[in-house]
Amino acid sequence: MVSIKKDSKSQGRSNQLSSMPKGISHGRIVSAPDEGQCLDTVQLNQLEQSFREWVKRSPRRDIRLSHKRILLIFLLIRYTGAKLNEVLALDPFNDINHDRQSILFRNTDSGIEVNPRQVQISEALSREIQSTLADPIFRDSLQNLFGIDPGFVRRKFYERAKACGFFKGLGGPEMIRRARAVELMQSNMPLPAVQMLLGHSTPNLTTSLVSFSEDEIRRVTKLFMERESSRKTSARNSFFGKIQAIQRGDIQTWVELATIGGYKVTTVITNESLDQLGLKEGKLITAEVKAPWVILQKTVEEPECSAENRFNGVVAWINKGKVNSEYMVRISDGTELCSIVSTKSSRYLRLKEGDRVWALFNCFSVVLHAE
Repeated sequence: MVSIKKDSKSQGRSNQLSSMPKGISHGRIVSAPDEGQCLDTVQLNQLEQSFREWVKRSPRRDIRLSHKRILLIFLLIRYTGAKLNEVLALDPFNDINHDRQSILFRNTDSGIEVNPRQVQISEALSREIQSTLADPIFRDSLQNLFGIDPGFVRRKFYERAKACGFFKGLGGPEMIRRARAVELMQSNMPLPAVQMLLGHSTPNLTTSLVSFSEDEIRRVTKLFMERESSRKTSARNSFFGKIQAIQRGDIQTWVELATIGGYKVTTVITNESLDQLGLKEGKLITAEVKAPWVILQKTVEEPECSAENRFNGVVAWINKGKVNSEYMVRISDGTELCSIVSTKSSRYLRLKEGDRVWALFNCFSVVLHAE
């Protein structure tokens, strides 16, 4: 075990490596609207399905090809958060790298080309795009690439939104981009990664003890995209970071990682696991914690306990059940931690939305996943 030293200046932020402003809204960081003002994940998927069915119902081949191009534009905005003008400026045959599963967007606002940015996509989306572009009939229909009137694209987006029963404005390209930003943040993608994905200027990627390069942020984004696509884990809480320190013992090893959001997470694993994962200082890693392992404590002061990982946050929402209750705690960098406790215990906590609370878990509750 490692002892954690506390001082009065860092009260309430024992796991945070860099100072973050109080009450910061993760939505404001990427200029995204409140969640209630854009489509959620279920609605985005419903809208996507509407586009796909729209393509299948096309009565003629020429109409089907036109609809398929609009679908492709939607998928690119839906999963990359790109601007409409960025997508329409794409050369899909040269700007999409299927080997690296990345897209090179060349923003041409005001007719002035700025530095292009590389955005990662999932393997599944890359395969679908590659398969679509491989169709010789569809390839021939893209003589003008994506050179379509933006107004026409917006009208088609509005039509699909209305067909789903949504307010048409929520289906516009700009709102789909914003909805994607909120979706990613709700899924705990690190904020710098979301900002880089959207093409926003990113904050200083250096915490007090460790720094992250843009290439490392892209690798984290790719890892997140694959996890989102495959959903192979049941763990609700994920931290993406870089190994900061390793202390090997005779049987087990203590590992500390620094997250992109400016926190630290500690875990203890076996020496065999350390060797199998090939862990070393500076390596990118994912730490996962299951919701039942996160303990909540309603107190202002930092708890005096044996849990090495302590995060102070605000109760974002509560889902009460007959046997168990689910609490979502939002910490200062926008990351949300899920905790599941018995409903009987929740009555003693008397927590409500907006309350400050400590989320705690010990080092043995953390599972590490290497790239």
